[in-house]
Amino acid sequence: MIKELQIRPFARPLLVWIAGIMLQTVFSCCTYSWVLLLLPVIILTIAGFALRGQEHFCYETRWLWGAVFFSLLLSFSIQKTAYSQFESSPEHPVSRLSCWAREEQQRLLEPIAKLNLTDEEKSVLATITVGYRQAMNREVRDRFSATGVAHILAVSGFHVAIVCGFLSFLLSFLPRNGLGKWLRYLLTIVLLWTFVAVTGFAASAVRAGLMLTLFLTGLLLGKLTERYNILAASAFCMLVYEPLYLFDIGFQLSYLAVFSILYFQPRMQRLIEIRNPFLLTPWRWITVTVSAQIGTTFLCLYYFGRFSTVFLLTNLPLTLLATLLVPVCLAWMLLPAGFPGAEWLQVVVEWLARRMLWIVDSFSRVPGAVFSFRFDFLTMLVAYGMLLFTLLYGRTGRSRYLFVALSLLLIILLVRLIGNLKLCGI
Repeated sequence: MIKELQIRPFARPLLVWIAGIMLQTVFSCCTYSWVLLLLPVIILTIAGFALRGQEHFCYETRWLWGAVFFSLLLSFSIQKTAYSQFESSPEHPVSRLSCWAREEQQRLLEPIAKLNLTDEEKSVLATITVGYRQAMNREVRDRFSATGVAHILAVSGFHVAIVCGFLSFLLSFLPRNGLGKWLRYLLTIVLLWTFVAVTGFAASAVRAGLMLTLFLTGLLLGKLTERYNILAASAFCMLVYEPLYLFDIGFQLSYLAVFSILYFQPRMQRLIEIRNPFLLTPWRWITVTVSAQIGTTFLCLYYFGRFSTVFLLTNLPLTLLATLLVPVCLAWMLLPAGFPGAEWLQVVVEWLARRMLWIVDSFSRVPGAVFSFRFDFLTMLVAYGMLLFTLLYGRTGRSRYLFVALSLLLIILLVRLIGNLKLCGI
């Protein structure tokens, strides 16, 4: 574990920062957190007398500076969380950036009203392109949830990655060396974050924007990028900016899904070696979908209380349609009226939107497409504990981990059994 943390330096400050957020949220200890600022002074004073005449910055005294860093970071985390709690109050004015983002979002939505689509199709199009969810009714959301593709409606890393790929394609004419390389990097980052801003700074979109920014910066500087470290760095930056993101459903689902994909997808892909390029791409989509589902199922059962049984059948076609629809629709919305070829783009946008909603409607009517049961908070924690010990058993082969995992599974089944008996009045 220590070695894993050493190669991912952002993991340690992230854990300390999350600890500070939880302390302030649960105990409201902002007033007493100033004591933590005195600890570095006390530690350094005591160490100064104890290590008189010795080198304070030697390797043997690393614990000293670790304690100082821990105290300062924990105190700053508590103070920043308290400030965010005050800032999120209804009396606090909306920032200029948020006002600008809303105005730009409304401006981009104007062309959608001119499309030859139903109100439902227009609401879906507005949601998956610029994150405008106010026009979408509950029934449409339930249909997307029943088919296991609700993530398409939330502007997430999937949408940001599509936009980033589209921007890379548009800027591919720029030279790959010298000034052209820097110009392409700057244009990609600026336009990428403009899209994130227009979509309302959704937690999942901000996460994807940060990860892509760190990844592209590493490529530009010729540095190796460690994927888990990038994930931890983006989470740390987000929580430093807004600690209350930790309790956002989009933040939790986004990071769990990405972490699960990074961990499970390469292992699942190695289970079956496929060399045919026509089969390899669908197999990769399947492994990504299943990997994300493994990490987010228990959290979804806690928040939403439902699980789709047709998600494997719907994710591939709908993801393909969304991959085409998002960049085409954004390009069409940004083109001026009367631009050559705009009419053809409009026809393509309308056709893709209709096909997407038709697939969702068709699969949502399948008998048994979704089954419902809800986890409480403790059951969810026990379920993730069971998953953790199952992974430890698979990695180490130690039977005690398997015993703990099976014991936790038994607890979950007993809790469900007791709950069902209570519902039956037994």
